[in-house]
Parts: sequence; structure tokens; C-alpha cells
Amino acid sequence: MKAADSASGRDGSGGSGEVRPGAANALAGEPSAYLRQHADNPVHWRPFGDEAFGFAAQRDVPVFLSIGYAACHWCHVMAHESFEDQDTADFLNANFVAIKVDREERPDVDAVYMAATQAISGEGGWPMSVFLMPDGRAFHSGTYFPPRPMPGRPSFRQVLEAVREAWLERREGVEQNAETLARGMAETQLAAAVQLTGLPDPVDAGLLSEAVRVLARSEDPHDGGFGTAPKFPPSPVLEFLIRHAAVASDTANPARDMAARTLAAMARSALFDQLDGGFARYSVTRDWSVPHFEKMLYDNAQLLRAYVHWVRLGGDAVYPAGEAADVASRTADWMVASLGLTGHAAGPEAGLDGGPEAGQVEAFASSLDADTVVDGKHLEGASYLWTPDELLDVLGPDDGAAVARLMNVRGAGTVTSSASPLHPGRRADDAEQLLWDRVRPHLLAARSARPQPARDDKVVAGWNGLAVAALAEAGAVLDRPGLVAAAARTAAYLERVHWQPPHAGGQGTEPGTLVRVSHAGRARGIGGLLEDYAFCVDGLLTLYGVTGSERWYRLAEDILRAACLRFAADGTLVDTAGESSQVFNAQGQRAGLEPFDNATPSGAAAFAGALLSYAALSGSTDHRLMAGNILALLPPLATRAPRAAGWLLATAQAALAGPVEAAVVGPAGPARAELHHALMMSASPGLVVAVASDAGVPLPDASSHAVPLLAGRTAAPDGSPQVYLCRGMVCERPVASVAELLERLDGMAG
Repeated sequence: MKAADSASGRDGSGGSGEVRPGAANALAGEPSAYLRQHADNPVHWRPFGDEAFGFAAQRDVPVFLSIGYAACHWCHVMAHESFEDQDTADFLNANFVAIKVDREERPDVDAVYMAATQAISGEGGWPMSVFLMPDGRAFHSGTYFPPRPMPGRPSFRQVLEAVREAWLERREGVEQNAETLARGMAETQLAAAVQLTGLPDPVDAGLLSEAVRVLARSEDPHDGGFGTAPKFPPSPVLEFLIRHAAVASDTANPARDMAARTLAAMARSALFDQLDGGFARYSVTRDWSVPHFEKMLYDNAQLLRAYVHWVRLGGDAVYPAGEAADVASRTADWMVASLGLTGHAAGPEAGLDGGPEAGQVEAFASSLDADTVVDGKHLEGASYLWTPDELLDVLGPDDGAAVARLMNVRGAGTVTSSASPLHPGRRADDAEQLLWDRVRPHLLAARSARPQPARDDKVVAGWNGLAVAALAEAGAVLDRPGLVAAAARTAAYLERVHWQPPHAGGQGTEPGTLVRVSHAGRARGIGGLLEDYAFCVDGLLTLYGVTGSERWYRLAEDILRAACLRFAADGTLVDTAGESSQVFNAQGQRAGLEPFDNATPSGAAAFAGALLSYAALSGSTDHRLMAGNILALLPPLATRAPRAAGWLLATAQAALAGPVEAAVVGPAGPARAELHHALMMSASPGLVVAVASDAGVPLPDASSHAVPLLAGRTAAPDGSPQVYLCRGMVCERPVASVAELLERLDGMAG
């Protein structure tokens, strides 16, 4: 039995502004679907904030902190077994202050207490169960605790009673444990500090090749991916491998081969929803045959981009580009159909003041649940499972039996005793593909009639930034302008709802604020973390390169400026801007920086990538140097833990390539569109694209144009469009034909 889902400021009022000392359960007004799921528990839950910790200090009791997320299966299990139990709730309420946190809403809280949990218990995952001093320091923790003792795992009631006894009888030891852990975490934060001043060393190409060799030692060449079970999509690492494969070196082919095996294995497995598209969070088996069924926006946005980039690279015999394009297209369709929030769902102001009409996707929800509620019971993956008899009922005896063989649905199930997800495990031959294309709509219709998993409708700024980048590139590469339009509407939602510009009349040093979460069109809770700012900047700059709309460049510039002031004001980079004193105390009163990727790129790595892209478009030496100083984290990570440094490696690959800067100028029309499309199809690592206004009017200097890369770049003497290819704002002779452009790009890749 798997005991937990595996791990690889708000103010005291909470989101509703109505939490009061002595109140019972205070979660009903929260923007988080996960918190609202617990609003009817008999446990007197409070949101994370000063009020809850102050109440614990007033009562002189410890805090019980429970962290999870809406799509988490084992969070639902522990909630049903313990948090819905009146006797357990009575004991918890009498002896603790109970705080519930959505890790997706407060990743700063999650990261700090995950580190504490791993240090204390040697394990990590969700639900996370942490016991805290009233000032936020942790002294005991674990993950899932069952209602009755199990071998090697006490019951939740036993844990509560033991913590209560220690608090009352051995308080000095509890205090010492908390202080020792906080000091240790402070030392870890100090070791990861990044100074953004000074002249960084250039990227070492040999270091990137060595990272590929180290990755090869942990690759699973038979089933794809890295390591054994549980196996997660290595999205940031895939981006690095694809970028590395685009540049000639002795490790380019091994990088391409690893990327091909992993992309193919995931797409041909139960991890990928063979009926409706989209990827599950991870697989509990080595061969990707049994997924953990929650489907997350951040996974699918990253994987969509990875498959699109594989298409740009040209694919190979192991995993052809055409097959990857189909997976990318179906993933994008699933994102829009299943996670897309239309005008009404996104809030009351949607469709007004130039917003999208009702029915058009303008932002993306966070996830679909792992569980489906059937007859009042939470059943993991129930929507997605099939028995052989069910296939026969829908498709008839011949097609049903053939599909059962093709999708490995047998009499003995892989999830329940009789049911399995659809898992081809290999590439279909031509006849099998014809069969599947014919029957898939019928199976999808039958599945759609079943109870469906719940959706967490909160909008997370950073994850929507990932979606903007992925959809914009997918639209450009796959020739699907509707995806670009969805990316633009999402960017407009982020601007309208999440971005709070500096106050008018400010002194120029006050940053704007990017709010992390919104629900029903209303921004709620804390300001964004470093990752939110970085992902949004990357998405907006990508969208600018696809559309040429300077609106997105200007917004990216404003958000990046705010990020520099908020997270690097004193020359030292941090992940958060001190939203909660309790998190600060838990880290030994040191601001933190996490250099390692998790399910998404680390904030530091994503920020380095955003800085590098912006520097390439703007010519800013300061931002280029800041990116280089963050990349100074890379040398020890590249050789010791490259699986946890994929985005930093990908950014370093872009820095090594320049990145190449492309300025597209001249009048709009088919000729310019062909040049622009050729750039969109280029696999040059980190390539940035600036597109002149449709008028094609030459602008003489940087001050007269929003995008400095375009300044002084003019159309050809005969008025036709052309492209300037540059590095560091120093450009080669412009080219006016697609053939010459591709030849020049190939030459610059070396």
C-alpha cells in the first residue's frame, strides 16, 4: 500500500476575511477547492495565517498542519478516515489548532515543511502532517497516518496522543527539536544562496555534455524515463535533452535518443489518456502502465511544450515527429476542453471591457481529481478503467476483443481486480491504428457518460504562464491559430485579474504585484512567488515572439521589473518575498531559495531563463549578468543531480547558443509570414524572436520602439521583409529567403 502521494501571506483573516478566534471550521469562504472540500469536517480547520498561529499561542497548544491538494487521492483517504471522524476531530480540536493548506496555493509553505518532514521522518508526500510550535517551527511530522495502526506506521490517534504528551510533559525537548531543525534548514538555505552581482563565468559546454552522460546512467532504456517506480514525467530534463540534441556535440545523439525513448514510452502508455488526451501526474509502475490518475495543468503545459519541441527537432525513427504532433495536438485539445475556464466560469467580469465572450477559454483550472465519486465513494481512477466485458458491450465482440488485446485490458485488472486503464505499451501498426481511430469516439462517448472526476477551478498565475507559452508555440508549430488565440486570452486574464501595476504617482521603486491565485475572476491571497513571475514572463515573451504584439512584451517587462525588485532587491535571490513570518521562522529566519526542479522548474532556474530571454530582446547587460550568476549554481548540480536541474541545464544550453536573436522586419504578408514560420520551426536553443509592427515602418533607435532588438532594423531596399540574426544585439547580414535563413540558423547552431 502506498502511504502518500509521492514527492519528487495570507493575512490572519484567510480568503474570506471572516475568520475569528473561537470560530469552528473556517474554510467555507476560501478560494481553494481543496480547502473548501474540508469546510464540512468536524475539525476546526483554519487557513494558514497569523490569526491561527496567534490562537495557538493564546491557548498554549501546538499547531497541527495538514498540507495536500485537491487532486490527491491519499488526501481524500485520510480526510474520510480521520478528519470526518467526530471522536478524532474532538481530540484534535481540544489539544491543537488545526491548519489546512493547499500546497498549490501556498507552495512556499509546502516547500519549507516538506523539507522539515523529510529531515524528521525520511519520507515526503501528501497528505503532509506536521506539528508546529506556535511560531511556525516544526518539531514532528509525517505523511499519511491510518485510523488504526499498521506495520511500521502508527495510527493518527496514536500520533496525536504522543505529541500531546510530549507537549505537556517534555516541552523543553520539543523546543530543542524545533530549534535544531530550524538551524539546520537555515544552513541549507545559506548554502543555496545566489548573489546576483559580479561577473559570472561563461557556461562550460563540457559540463552540459557530462550532465547528459550522468543522465544516461539513470535512464531506463527499456521503458523510458529515469529511475524505477514511481516514475514521473521528467519535463524539465526533456527540455534540456531536446535543446542539447539540437547542437552538434559528441553527446547530441545520446541526448536525442533518451528524449525519444521517454517521449515515445509516455505517449504509448496509460500515463497518456488514450481516449481524450492529456497526461496523468505519474505512474506507480516502471512501464507507465498504472498511472496515478490526477491530471495537472502544470504537467500538461510542460509536456505539451516538450512534444512540440520534439516536432521542431524533427523527431527520429524511434519516435516520429508526426506521432508527437498528434499527441501534442490532443494534449492541447484536452487542456482547452477539460481545464479551460470560459467567460462565465472565470468570473463575473469575463466578456466585459474587451474580454473574451462567454464560452471562450480565457484561463486554466489547476487540475482534475485522481478520484471519481461513485455512489458516494471516492474511487481512484474510476472514470478511466475498463474491463474486457465493458469493451465488448460498447464495441461488440470482434472490435471489443481486438481493443482489449491492443490496450492490454485483461481478465485480471491492474488497478482493481478486474479493471485496467488503456495501456498499449507500444506503437500500433497500421491496421491497429485504423481500428483505434474508428472505435475511439465510441469509447470516449461511453466513458463520458460515467461519473467524472472533480475539477479544481482555482487559477494559478505561474501555471497559466506555462500554458501561455505552450499553447502559443503549439499553435505556431502545429498551424493551429486557435491555440494562439487561447494563449492570448489567458495572457489577458493574467493582466486583468492577477497583475496589479504600481500605484500611479509612485517614485519608480515600488514594484507591481502578481497575485498567485484567483477564483471566479477574483485574485485572492498572497503575492506570487518567484516561479509565478518567471513562468509568466517566459509565457508572455513566447507569446510576443509568436504574435508580434508588443502588449505582451511590455507586460513581461513590467512583471520582470517587479520580480527583480521583489526577489533580488539586495543582490541576493530568494524564492518568496516574506509573505509569512511562520515560514521565515521555520527556516531559521533566513529567506530561502530552492535550486532544484520539482514537478515544475525551480523558481531560480525559470527566472534565469526569463532573464536570458529578456536580455536577448532588450540588450540589457544587467539582466544577462543576473542570469549568468544564477547559472553559477549549475556546476555541482550538473554532475551530481542533473535530474533535479533540468531547466537550469536547458537555460545554460540557451546561454551557450547565445541565444540566437531574430528580428523580423518589413511589411506583413505571405513573405514575412514564411520567414516568421521558419523561425517558429527552428530548434535553436532558446531562440528569441522579435516581430516588427505590421506597418513595417523602420524605427531608428531603441527609445522609439518597445523592443530594442528591432531598433534600426529595416526592410530590404526593395521594401521586402527580411530577418536579422544576432547574438548580443550584434547582427549578421540580413536574409530575405527561407532557404538562406535556415542555412544561417544551422551555421549558428554549431
